[in-house]
Amino acid sequence: MRQINLHSLADDARLGALHYVVLFWCALIIVCDGYDLAVAGIALPSIMKEMGVNPAKAGFMVSSALFGMMFGNIMFGTIADRIGRRRAIAICLTLFSVFTAATGLVASPFAFAAARFMAGVGIGGVMPNVIAQMTEYAPRRIRNTMVAVMFSGYSIGGMLAALMGKGMIEHYGWQSVFVAAGAPVILVPLLLKWMPESMPFLIKHDRKAELAHIAQQFDPTYRPEPGDEYCVPNEDKVDNAPVRQLFSDGRGFSTIMFWITFFMCLFMVYALSSWLTKLMANAGHSLGSALTFVLVLNFGAVIGAIGGGWLADTFQTKRVLILMYLLAAVSITVLGHAMPIAWSLVLVGLAGATTIGTQIVNCAYASQFYPMAIRSTGVGWTLGVGRSGAILAPIVIGILVEIGLPLEQNFMAIGLPALVAAFAVGLIDRRRSAEQSSSVVYEGRSS
Repeated sequence: MRQINLHSLADDARLGALHYVVLFWCALIIVCDGYDLAVAGIALPSIMKEMGVNPAKAGFMVSSALFGMMFGNIMFGTIADRIGRRRAIAICLTLFSVFTAATGLVASPFAFAAARFMAGVGIGGVMPNVIAQMTEYAPRRIRNTMVAVMFSGYSIGGMLAALMGKGMIEHYGWQSVFVAAGAPVILVPLLLKWMPESMPFLIKHDRKAELAHIAQQFDPTYRPEPGDEYCVPNEDKVDNAPVRQLFSDGRGFSTIMFWITFFMCLFMVYALSSWLTKLMANAGHSLGSALTFVLVLNFGAVIGAIGGGWLADTFQTKRVLILMYLLAAVSITVLGHAMPIAWSLVLVGLAGATTIGTQIVNCAYASQFYPMAIRSTGVGWTLGVGRSGAILAPIVIGILVEIGLPLEQNFMAIGLPALVAAFAVGLIDRRRSAEQSSSVVYEGRSS
């Protein structure tokens, strides 16, 4: 009887059709995810005018999605390792599509907030699962790059929302941009048919035909034999208490460091997303350039994600992340000083690359740190805890703006968390990473 180690096969595989199928579905879902998350900010001025709400209430209406995302990160990151990652992704896609569309049909601020909370659950729940799915199937040598390419769809979705939103709102009202977000729900049957399931889940349920097909996709020379048993390393097997496993085998301290890193990075991401336009207007730039700054921020994020992923595959991921966080601290802090608009755009692009882009590389790093069986759980809890930074950022920076601090100090408050993130990344113990384990592909043969 042969033991076929699917983890090792995946690590050493050449790029093939299966990889592109997983990349296509994960990236497409993230584009939809990015659109759904960005669309509320694009429509907010029209919503405030029509519903007659003040900025404080409008901020709560929008932030309700962030609370939902925190809940979704933790809940679906945890249960996906038990119900199957494909099913969890399908549920999340349905949630954020249906409830974002429902947001366009409500008439009161409370109903808007409730719909956004439920959409946020789906938005947050899908993130750890597509990250874990791409990490599980991607070859080791280009794993960071493939996760980064996939996750750059988030910024593409944000840019689509910015580009499409203005025209749709002018012609059809703010409701149209939300209703349009319901279209991806038609993808659910296709997703369930074509996206492969998590390998540890298939092993747990003894679905050998699917496992044999996956093994052949990874290694075309492999020929299934009667009695073949498919396995992953012991640390990758599905456990009945996955949350506890985040702190076992010496992973506890590094798990806390990941939480701190994500908190700081998401604080910067959402501080920029919420206040960049206002702060740049305070710096003397016209409000008409707001769309340009948003587009440049997201374009920089795509470059930072893909470039950072390539660097992480070429050099040590931890060192790349530390460098990117240090660049974030410098670029954001310098933005607070007067300069020509061309330089401001360069720095905004660099800020996008080293905050949103770095967060994507950090997600890839966290995903590779945890074994397959608790990968969704590990990334889900890390994103969930880090999401508190996203919730606090608009409030904290808003208070600083309200009390009239100098512009330089506002940008300094956004940029300094990058130094804490760089320090926390530096303390993560790579020796506890699942990627450091190695095993044989085929073990044993029946006579």
